[in-house]
Amino acid sequence: MKRAILTIAIAVMGFTAAFAQDTTRKARREMPKMTAEQRAEKATAGMEKRLGLSADQKTKVYQVELDRAKKMDAMRTGNPADMKGKRGEMKASMDKSKADLDNILTSEQKTKMEALRAEQKGKMKDRKPGMGRGKKDKAPVVSNPPTQG
Repeated sequence: MKRAILTIAIAVMGFTAAFAQDTTRKARREMPKMTAEQRAEKATAGMEKRLGLSADQKTKVYQVELDRAKKMDAMRTGNPADMKGKRGEMKASMDKSKADLDNILTSEQKTKMEALRAEQKGKMKDRKPGMGRGKKDKAPVVSNPPTQG
């Protein structure tokens, strides 16, 4: 009887240890490298679907998106140490693209676009901590700090 209980206890501990060491995580899938033209086409298609762009608007939006994608590629391929300095330039470029798009869209499409932007902003805030780009995780909180003395 003791031998059976001991065998079961060892088996349970073995299974527990085996499942505790399971390190098979879902691997992040690699994002395909897209050219500036592909990114501009994808962005234009998404806007056409969501905003109902006309053919003339579609060509104008494509040109704005292509210009923005090429500028971002040029900024990203530089020295990584210069990225902090380029942040202001990137922001200005994004704001210019946003203004250009707003000039192309009708008033109804602008309101839809603002709603989409607000929704995207909300999604970015709801992401898991540590998933943001460039943001460091906060220091861990120690529940029982050692006492000095």
